[in-house]
Formats: sequence, C-alpha cells, structure tokens
Amino acid sequence: MRLVCISDTHSMHRQIQVPEGDILIHAGDCLGVGTLEELEDLDSWFAEQPHRHKILIAGNHDWCFQDEPQDARALVQNAHYLQDSSFELEGLTFWGSPWTPVFFNWAFNLERGERMAERWAQIAAGTDVLITHGPPAGILDAVPTATGFLNVGCEDLTRAVETLAPKLHIFGHIHEGYGQQQIGQCRYINASTCTGCFQPLNPPIVIDL
Repeated sequence: MRLVCISDTHSMHRQIQVPEGDILIHAGDCLGVGTLEELEDLDSWFAEQPHRHKILIAGNHDWCFQDEPQDARALVQNAHYLQDSSFELEGLTFWGSPWTPVFFNWAFNLERGERMAERWAQIAAGTDVLITHGPPAGILDAVPTATGFLNVGCEDLTRAVETLAPKLHIFGHIHEGYGQQQIGQCRYINASTCTGCFQPLNPPIVIDL
C-alpha cells in the first residue's frame, strides 16, 4: 500500500504536485485562516485526486474544525476526517489527532503535561499509522533561534509513541523539520509542505507499507 503524506499546505494545495498512491494523508494546517470557504475548496480538491482514500486531520490554523465543528465536518465529503478517532483500512488502523502544545493560543492548543497526556492516552492500542499535527519532542521538531535550534515537540507524545510502537508516525506543524527518520520499528515523517517561509515547496513524502 502506497501512502502519500502532506501537511501544512495552508490553502495552497492547488500549488503542489501530488504523486499517485493508494491513500493521501493530510496531517493538518490544511487551511490558511481557517474558514469554511477554504475547507470547501480543499474538499473539492480532494475529490480531484486519484487516490482511493484520503485521510485528513486538523491543525492549529484550522479554526473551523474547532469553532464550527458540525459545519466543518459536514463539508468534508471526500476524505475521512479523524479527530481523536480511528479508521481501519485494508488491514491497517489509522489514528488521527489535532492537538499541539500551547503556542500563541491557536486552535487545538493544550497546556503541556497532564492535559496533553490525556489526549495521547486515548490512542488505540494496535494503531499502525499515527497521524498527529505536531511532532514528538526531539524528532523532526527543531526551529531556528538566534543562538541555534530549539526542539518544540511534545514530550508526552514521545512517550506515547514509544509505548504504542506504530509502524508510522506522520505529522507536520514544524515546517523546518520536514523529512523522515527511522527510530526502531517506527518511521517518523514530518510531511510539512510549506517551508519556514510559508512557501509550498517541500514535496509530498511517499511511503510503501
């Protein structure tokens, strides 16, 4: 099964070249300012893609999923939307979640510590492909600072992934962390399409399972 992974398209989805595959996965920040109108266009774009299945989660820019959840979910007709929920497909279990540690009070933000850990505790045992918007701490999560780099991922997510041991952990959020890394049995994928300058230049990451 071929998975095509993207994230952080920020309503610039029509500017990217998406390779063919079986499942197209979007790991959040699909919208620019988070409106229902933007979401309607994204869903139309999903319908144009050749993949048999599409999976979508929200990110911190995707306000309509937080503020107008019923209307937002109703607009998603051409993808499987996951929010702290799972989906089984062709023998694989996918779990998706939008939460990230507080950063300037964006959508789906929670304080680090107990509240974040409670979200990750909901992830189903046996999950094969974990999709979160944010990265785990220390893995493809570094942002540049005046003195070097700072790791901004979630420590509790790191611990949850180590316990759950999925085959894949797909995320975005930290544009500068784009890429992939194999640690043990899990391949970590930061699929951020946009660069740190918010240009949709990073190509989709393709994985065969």
